[in-house]
Amino acid sequence: MILDPLTYRIAFASMRGLTPRMARQLLAVLDSEEHFFAASERELAIVTGGKNRIFDRALRDRFLQEASKEVDFVRAHNITTTYFTDPTYPRRLIEADDAPLMLYSLGAADLSPQAVISVVGTRHATSYGVEFTERLIASLAANLPFKPLIVSGLAFGIDITAHRAALENSLPTAAVLAHGLNTLYPSQHRTIASRIISSGGALITDYRSVDTLHKGNFLARNRIVAGLCDCLIVVESAAKGGALVTANIASCYNREVFALPGRVTDRYSQGCNNLCARQLAHVITSPDDLIEAMGWPRKEVKIEQQSLFSDLNSVETLIVDYLLSHDTARVNELAVNLNLAAGKVMSILVDLEFRGIVTSIPGGAYRCLSPN
Repeated sequence: MILDPLTYRIAFASMRGLTPRMARQLLAVLDSEEHFFAASERELAIVTGGKNRIFDRALRDRFLQEASKEVDFVRAHNITTTYFTDPTYPRRLIEADDAPLMLYSLGAADLSPQAVISVVGTRHATSYGVEFTERLIASLAANLPFKPLIVSGLAFGIDITAHRAALENSLPTAAVLAHGLNTLYPSQHRTIASRIISSGGALITDYRSVDTLHKGNFLARNRIVAGLCDCLIVVESAAKGGALVTANIASCYNREVFALPGRVTDRYSQGCNNLCARQLAHVITSPDDLIEAMGWPRKEVKIEQQSLFSDLNSVETLIVDYLLSHDTARVNELAVNLNLAAGKVMSILVDLEFRGIVTSIPGGAYRCLSPN
């Protein structure tokens, strides 16, 4: 029986522990996912040179049955499936040795943009951590000439703060879930999840709708949070916690890791302080630390001349505009080029200098001062 190609892909990706490298090796020998499921256990053992539990016929048949139902589910709910061989698979994540073979997503976020920043931390965030996260993301939105994708895990505390801050500052954000897209955990964040999707972000997971939610999923999904990004920021963490696990994974993936230091007596700064002390993370105390460490350009600030010098009359504006565009000019130059009497130009310049708008420099020239 010939099934939908997506069915074979989902079934193939459902075999936990099968990495992209192993998958490519299998497919290079077997030609396609369909051939993998059609072959007998003996044929698979011969062509691969050994036995493996995933060759079990009953197991492969079960994966196919579940995949067939999953195809119906994803199509009924407009879920996007991204296979590890697709050109749209996140370019940073595919570099990870243990990247999932299939991603399921709701939303239209570009998962391979110019920059991706993952923000993680404790579920028990303090005002210190919340305020820093909000300030960091607001500043990135204001100072970067591109819109970075903000990635987190939709959990309570720092995660949800990062998602909210991204939404409030018109930045795309992606939430990596530890379960299939048939549910949402925690359910209290359903409204935020909806806003993420409608604002150009995405909900992402490598779990199917039939997969059971358990604690191990949360640690497993951390590899996606780490793998999607250029840099990972740990805002607050106790001495042990999932955020530290994610930081270690990110470091193994050669991602830049940053940690917000805190007082040695603060429980939820212990993990960050330890990362910094062991030189496993860069210290981050301001948005500038991140921008400079990553070598990102800053947005050019365009001076609105009219608003900066709103009290100038028309002739004064002519002189100021000329000085701003030419850096410096002498009285005679201004008089000739602006068709003004030299005496009038001199009088206006003296007044503008008194008002702190221009200043005289050696050589009889004038230039504008930047307003405070």
